[in-house]
Amino acid sequence: MAPEQVVLRILATLVAGAVVGIERESHGRAAGLRTTILVAVAACVAMLISESLFGYVVTLAPSSFPDPARLAQGVLSGMGFLGAGAIIRQGNRVQGVTTAASLWYVSILGLAFGGGEWLIGSLGIV
Repeated sequence: MAPEQVVLRILATLVAGAVVGIERESHGRAAGLRTTILVAVAACVAMLISESLFGYVVTLAPSSFPDPARLAQGVLSGMGFLGAGAIIRQGNRVQGVTTAASLWYVSILGLAFGGGEWLIGSLGIV
């Protein structure tokens, strides 16, 4: 993959994470600008690595069947774990569900942009 493609995908992800983070931070929510950018860009980088490794393995061993979606699945599993840690129950009140969903959402945006799915990622920001 061309270096400019990598940079564009990461920058698009950074913008997507910032859009969600600025909205959350403006309302004083727990996961704000820095957190959403970190999660989104980390997911994007994971997808870029997955795509790069897929091409590398196919070149070295054309008869193998690598699965580029495995790293993305790992990212989503990890976000589920982090999201579960963000949810707190106090009596009848449950807090942090929207924070968990926001982190999961920006990770999906990062995976979309990291995988070169510009339309899906862009529509996800709107």
